[in-house]
Amino acid sequence: MTHDIEDLIALFDGVFAPSYRTRLVIGGDEPIYLPADAEHAFHRIVFAHGFFASALHEVSHWCIAGESRRQQEDYGYWYEPDGRDAGRQADFERVEIAPQALESLFSEACGKPFQVSVDNLDGVEVDRRAFSVKVAARARRYRSEGIPLRAQALIDALEVFYATEGDSTKGGVTKGDATEGDSTGQALEKAVAAGRRRLEAGSATRPAARAADVDTA
Repeated sequence: MTHDIEDLIALFDGVFAPSYRTRLVIGGDEPIYLPADAEHAFHRIVFAHGFFASALHEVSHWCIAGESRRQQEDYGYWYEPDGRDAGRQADFERVEIAPQALESLFSEACGKPFQVSVDNLDGVEVDRRAFSVKVAARARRYRSEGIPLRAQALIDALEVFYATEGDSTKGGVTKGDATEGDSTGQALEKAVAAGRRRLEAGSATRPAARAADVDTA
């Protein structure tokens, strides 16, 4: 199964641009969230180098950020760079558990392997396994307690698109085939429609009394 970043951009923009005025944008070295301004009609989730995993990760942060946070550059947070000491790394991991749990659910929905990111190559040694356990536990909680609406809408779209792509590949549609463009376009339409239906319904697959880890500020 292929994971083309242009497909992911088309899915995200198709689902969220009309209702949330937000687009997914390929960037350079550093990802950043930029709210709409006088020169840009849409909010922009800028991810690094066109990497698929980077896009999923940055979208996970957007799915958690509340309305007022989404009006601020990088949601009003300050990023602690690589080279963190033990205390700062612990703080970093604490706030990264929920986004990376969502990222793991996105990866699962599109059939892509997921690995946690501890992002501290020049700092204190990190227990990646312990962090992975915490992220997996949070993903299980999301499944049982409820997934945030925007995250669920994207999951719906990813599941429809990549299930369709898998079926097309089994049927002999491969890169370079004359029918590939039509097949991909149809799959995108179906997937975007699924994501929009979720937003219109206004509920996740597993309703929860509260949307844990969603920043409502």
